[in-house]
Amino acid sequence: MARRCPVSGKGVLVGMNVSHAHNRTKRRFLPNLQPTSLLSESLGRSVRLRLTTNAVRTIEKRGGLDAYLLSTANAKLPADLVKIKRQVAKAVEAKAA
Repeated sequence: MARRCPVSGKGVLVGMNVSHAHNRTKRRFLPNLQPTSLLSESLGRSVRLRLTTNAVRTIEKRGGLDAYLLSTANAKLPADLVKIKRQVAKAVEAKAA
């Protein structure tokens, strides 16, 4: 499993540990990925994703998972989220009809 957030795109960064004597050794900065369950109101179920805490805040700010997916272009979403977006759009259309 990749250490990359599908929503924000944050991934592993590389840097240096620098000691007091200025000895430098390589290190990795890992993104704060958390397994989360986000409720999709139109689907009536929760969707499990591995997101950064920043991405969870962004989704909540935009009004939830459904609103975030419908307002984001398909080109900016990974394939698994585009699939969920289609299901959400279909469910919203069915409720409107």
